[in-house]
Amino acid sequence: MNIDEKFIKEKLLENFLNYLSISSQSNEDKLEIPSSQGQVLLAKKLAKELGDLGLKDININEFSVLQARLEPRGIDGDKAKKIAWVCHLDTVDVGLSDKVNPRLIRNYEGGDIILNSKEDIRIKAEDEKDLVNYINDDIIVTDGNSVLGADNKAAIANVMTALWYLKENPSISHGEIFIAFVPDEEIGLRGVRKIDFDKFDVDFAYTIDCCKLGELVYETFNAASGRLKIKGVSAHPMASKGKLVNPIMIAHDFISMLDRAKTPEHTEKREGYIWITDINSDVVNCEIKLNIRNHDKEKFEASKDYLRHICEILKTRYKKAKIELEIEDVYRNIIDSVNDKNHVAIDKLKETFEKLKIKAEIIPMRGGTDGSYLSTRNILTPNYFTGAHNFHSNKEFLPMNSFYKSFLVTLNLMRI
Repeated sequence: MNIDEKFIKEKLLENFLNYLSISSQSNEDKLEIPSSQGQVLLAKKLAKELGDLGLKDININEFSVLQARLEPRGIDGDKAKKIAWVCHLDTVDVGLSDKVNPRLIRNYEGGDIILNSKEDIRIKAEDEKDLVNYINDDIIVTDGNSVLGADNKAAIANVMTALWYLKENPSISHGEIFIAFVPDEEIGLRGVRKIDFDKFDVDFAYTIDCCKLGELVYETFNAASGRLKIKGVSAHPMASKGKLVNPIMIAHDFISMLDRAKTPEHTEKREGYIWITDINSDVVNCEIKLNIRNHDKEKFEASKDYLRHICEILKTRYKKAKIELEIEDVYRNIIDSVNDKNHVAIDKLKETFEKLKIKAEIIPMRGGTDGSYLSTRNILTPNYFTGAHNFHSNKEFLPMNSFYKSFLVTLNLMRI
């Protein structure tokens, strides 16, 4: 293929900035799907664009899951594997602004990248060792007040640009391609569960929800979320001896019984953790939210059992209190779904990297993707890089060369 790299980079940038203009943070506190109106607007915009690109069976359901299908084309198109791309519409809410003001740094010369001179927010070269690899590259950054949203709008731009390229180059043969753009991935993979699987007859799928150039993932965490509810007993402090049961102190006991070495800030690679993410309390009620993560299935189950064991101890210790622990599985490790039949999804991805001379860095992701759920539905869904760094941070940045190479991976996976 003869590809005009400069033109494609501008097309990727145009699409990416276009999608960033729609604020689509998900909201964990809302139970409805989607949890934000911006995701509805983005789905509608993308549906129109997919129609213009010639896709069929375009549908947005009540949960703002957008599905579409591109019919096979060319020699052996109807015999090729049916592949899906799944991207999420939402960006993460980490307490920063929901409005993204991106900026393109042309021909990065090295050194610190100043995001916001007024507040002295910068990406420090001494902290971000990979920056040296992007000297003379163009880099998309934030103004320091928001995440960039490459997670996952760079993926959407990537897929849409690849579909556009197929439309503009009718001589390229491809199999049947399925698209699913789903909401609320960042708050528990809620949207992917609402795909109409009767209209999603695929052999395997891919997500593009990962970090720097070359990263390839088919091993993720097993994940669960927990909620500990404690109801104490209120009493006036002047006459509370033997009566008052302080839920905050019970919460303190609970946290003190956790292993401090098994928290996110003290673990790496394949080490699991329990993460206290939120505590909300008054004199009667206290609620703790937590996340449980482990690549190893047995260790994952053991962590959940240990939390239940702690609660039984506390119930014995504080008989007047009401203590309830709720644990809900969120997703499973992709690797547990790999078998001889579906391994072709991984093989095809590795072969594409090799063809494009991209060195694969196979990592156990310390997180999960929509593919973690899809793989439990017998749709193996490996993940590959967007090219961005520092997800979920105001220092998130996306080098254009990496963005372009991610697009090349997508295009080569699509074509026969």
